[in-house]
Amino acid sequence: MSRQFSLEKAADVAAVAALLQIGVELGVDRVLDSGDTFDVADLAKATDVPVRGIEEYVAALVAAGLVVETDVPGQYRVAEDFAASKYQAGYVSWAMNANQPFLDNVRAFLTDREAAARVHRRDGRRVAVSSRWMAERAVYPGIIDQVNAAGAQRVTDLGAGTGGLLIQLLLDDPAREGVALDVSPAACAAAREAADRGGVSDRLEVAERSIESLVEDAAPVEGAEAILASFAMHDVLQDEALCHAVLRRCHQALPSNGFMVVADAVSYAQSRGERQFSALFTYVHANFMDIRLPSEHKWQETFRAAGFTTVKSLSQVLPGSRLFVATKREG
Repeated sequence: MSRQFSLEKAADVAAVAALLQIGVELGVDRVLDSGDTFDVADLAKATDVPVRGIEEYVAALVAAGLVVETDVPGQYRVAEDFAASKYQAGYVSWAMNANQPFLDNVRAFLTDREAAARVHRRDGRRVAVSSRWMAERAVYPGIIDQVNAAGAQRVTDLGAGTGGLLIQLLLDDPAREGVALDVSPAACAAAREAADRGGVSDRLEVAERSIESLVEDAAPVEGAEAILASFAMHDVLQDEALCHAVLRRCHQALPSNGFMVVADAVSYAQSRGERQFSALFTYVHANFMDIRLPSEHKWQETFRAAGFTTVKSLSQVLPGSRLFVATKREG
């Protein structure tokens, strides 16, 4: 019975991943993610797609149980378990869509990675969307709990992407202010738009900069009581000297008892329930992106070398990831 259930579940997750990816390509994902009610005309206008095509897509979403009709005929909303379904689909989407250039050209990458990487690049939107689908339920809650428990009022998010994590933190506390730092112009523009929609633009500063730029100018982290990073630091860690310099600047900027909360992956985690996704994540990063993920011990030693005296490592829902809480202690 359990075997049959798992097979049926696999089919469901695969189908949801494909249906939601179609929504991403059409541009209706923002409407669905908003939780607002909508009709076919709303989606047709948002996507500039003929109504007939949108009708067929909405019918498929309804048939799949992802969308339900409200009491008002022709008005729809996402189902109550939509977020959970999207989270599960995120793993399939990240594995197959975000990494499609590597999967389609694996022989070229294993023959001459540098040459292949120049030609076959990831689609940034697909990476961001699939990562968000997973992180919203598997990563963000742990970070939010740490920040809210400490009552931090000034927060900087490194590699903030479209700002979803930081915006949620600002909504949790009307006195909180934040800085969202990201090197992508598109992500920064999206973060500003999201902050406007969320009504927190007056408390959110968006800095279009790389994490590495903090070595020369630490202004985005100055005054922060908490510095966050979600799956952004493993890129910096490829240059150990540079990573040490970045973390030292963060340590210097924080007040006593200030802290960093870094969610990131470890190399080939072996715990039951995480080893298979961790194997894919580790292998793809090494061979597609030339990023060697560190061990859990290496992560801890890296924070300590930068001056953090207390470093906790907590398990995360996302397989193969850990939540590192590095605190600055003085006196």
